Amino acid sequence: MRTQQNFANHGKIAPAFHFFLIPVLIVNLVSSVVLLYAAARHEWGGFPLFHAILNLILATALIVLAFLARIFALGVQDRVIRLEERLRLQQLLPEGLKERVGDFTTNQLVALRFASDAELPELAERVLRDNLNNRKAIKRMIRNWRPDDQRV
Repeated sequence: MRTQQNFANHGKIAPAFHFFLIPVLIVNLVSSVVLLYAAARHEWGGFPLFHAILNLILATALIVLAFLARIFALGVQDRVIRLEERLRLQQLLPEGLKERVGDFTTNQLVALRFASDAELPELAERVLRDNLNNRKAIKRMIRNWRPDDQRV
């Protein structure tokens, strides 16, 4: 039986990314720095300094690539959430607020996706009225959590 999703446990951990890929890339980066240091001091016979520098650049590029892949995926996810939540708001908001759906920022919509249908209109009005844009602050205001189990 799964635990009910809420603010405290809604963050997503991707084990292959967080516990395998990133640690392996960090170990590779550290070993590249050690190799560069040793090559610069001529301690490892014949390993050219050029190759050590190239190895460090490649290790750094792999870490940047891993984080960019994650950031790009999260960016696409936010765009999809923005579209879904605008459609949801059109269905659930009272007439006076429906005209303001375009005023919501991506941060606001991403946070509001966790609000239950019943509390969404009141919370949405408060977010716009108080110009709240901090995702965590908005999520903390949610009383009845609507889980999102399809996150990247």
